[in-house]
Amino acid sequence: MEKIIVLGTGTASVIENFNTCFILEDSNKDYLLVDTGGGNGILRQFKRANIDLSKIHNIFISHKHIDHLYGMLWIYRFVDLAMQKGTYEGTLNIYCHDEVAKIIREQVHTLLRKSQQQFINKRIFINVVNDHEKVKVLNYNLEFLDIISKSDKQYGFKTVLNNGKTLAFLGDEPLDEKLYEDVRNIDYLLHESFCLETESDKYKPRYKNHDTVKSASIKAQNIGAKNLILWHTQENLGDNRKIEYTKEAKENFMGNVYVPNDLEIIELN
Repeated sequence: MEKIIVLGTGTASVIENFNTCFILEDSNKDYLLVDTGGGNGILRQFKRANIDLSKIHNIFISHKHIDHLYGMLWIYRFVDLAMQKGTYEGTLNIYCHDEVAKIIREQVHTLLRKSQQQFINKRIFINVVNDHEKVKVLNYNLEFLDIISKSDKQYGFKTVLNNGKTLAFLGDEPLDEKLYEDVRNIDYLLHESFCLETESDKYKPRYKNHDTVKSASIKAQNIGAKNLILWHTQENLGDNRKIEYTKEAKENFMGNVYVPNDLEIIELN
């Protein structure tokens, strides 16, 4: 059974929740980590999810914003130490576009000791990917997509799951119409939703290159998506967030709607 293990669901400004990142678990129970949150809280989320970080061998980083990238340095430190101790088997592969790759390399060489850099390019590899490039990762052929960001360069990906269903992760900006054909009739669309439409005046999502739940769900309906997963959200609604976001989405989208909380598991049937 393939699944998404949700490590975090929040925007960059959340306090109670963790920043949006997740694990895609394949049918062999191997993991692809997608984004890493904004700091060492990523280590806590792995502990809470009862997942051994030494089992992570593949990571995709969508873009350079701190709430998606900066947990990477803590993961790197953990993996490096585990390699030194002999408790991490194999290699770690990081996939990202060129700007993110440059930042990760600069962080490693600037912020870590020389002794913590011995495995870079030997057992820890930073792999630069390009728009529409296809790469075999785990049991998946990932096709990386430039999401045509209005701010900083950002990539997502689409793939066919082991069960034959399709899945697309599109970072944390609204789905651009130029990508509609790339994700037409997708089974699982993973899309950001900064806030409810009724909260637009308060949070100004479009000014920040984000979407409302209403806008995201209309796009999902337009492309014929079967399942819509909404995250990268505010946390002001607390326990009512799932209810209110689902309600607004279902007013505009005919498929299944998921509004996960941190540490929830979504089974990809």
